[in-house]
Amino acid sequence: MFELPALVNLAQATQPNQADAEIQVIEQRNKEIVQQYFDGWRDGTGSVFDLLAPNATWTIMGTGETAGTYSRQALLDQVVSPTSARLSTPIVPTVRGIWADGDMVIVLWDGEATARDGRPYQNTYTWYFRMQDGKAVEAIAFLDMQVFNDLWTRVSPRN
Repeated sequence: MFELPALVNLAQATQPNQADAEIQVIEQRNKEIVQQYFDGWRDGTGSVFDLLAPNATWTIMGTGETAGTYSRQALLDQVVSPTSARLSTPIVPTVRGIWADGDMVIVLWDGEATARDGRPYQNTYTWYFRMQDGKAVEAIAFLDMQVFNDLWTRVSPRN
């Protein structure tokens, strides 16, 4: 039959340990930090890009002129600013969900704005942030590049 030590070991294995509890605290804190930056962006009181550490890298997956890996400043100069210059209203994010696994925070969100030609810009994004000390040190962005590339080719940036 069953031996008592085996049952005790099984019970101990299913108990949350201190390390698991600490990871859960870190995951929750990181999710809250990311949510705060998205809230500030949505409310027009901050920029989600302030979440990035000074030495962060940002990779845009897919194909097109903007796909690739950037430093924080290069992302702002070569992608964020030129995109904003093609819009007459800022992108407003609507977060669908935020998940964390260890130091990685995943955000699924929809963005809406109006392009300078009057047409709507709508895209769905999934961003992965590797967090360290309350900042993102690495980001990977997935989005509908066809929609994004259409904005870039259809609308000239304002000077």
